[in-house]
Amino acid sequence: MRIVAGGLEHPQVQDLLEVHLRSSQSHSPPESVHALNLDALRHPSIRFWTAWDGEDLMGCGALKILTPTHGELKSMRTADAHLRKGVARQMLDHIEAEARALGLRQISLETGSHAPFAAARALYARAGFVECGPFAGYVLDPYSTFMTKHLL
Repeated sequence: MRIVAGGLEHPQVQDLLEVHLRSSQSHSPPESVHALNLDALRHPSIRFWTAWDGEDLMGCGALKILTPTHGELKSMRTADAHLRKGVARQMLDHIEAEARALGLRQISLETGSHAPFAAARALYARAGFVECGPFAGYVLDPYSTFMTKHLL
C-alpha cells in the first residue's frame, strides 16, 4: 500500500468521499452528520491522504488542524473492496506520524455512536483513543461519540 498526500481531484477519491458522505447521512439525522464534503476538505487547515494499491484506491483520511497542538481526524474511509485488509489502521498510523511531525500533541475525532460505526470505534480504541467530551464546537449528541488520543 502506498499512502500519498492529496488526491481530491481524482475521480476514484471523489466517488469514495461521496459514498462516505451518503453513508453518514443514511445512519444519522442531518444535524448529526459531521462528514466533510469535497469542498470542505479543500480548506487550508486540512491535510488529506489517499492509500493506493497500484491504480486502485484503497482508502483515505484527513487531519484538520484545530490549534497548533490539537488536530481532528476526519474522512477516514476504506473502499469496500479493501475492507479488513488493515487499510484504516495503516492510514491512522500515517496520520498520527504526520501529526507528530507537525508538532501536534493531541488528535481527537467524532464518529457515530450506534451499530454501523462500531468497527470504527473499535479501531480507534485499539489505537489508543479514549472517549471524551465534545471539542472544537461540537455539542453532546446521542448520535456522536467523541474520542481523543494524546501523542507522546
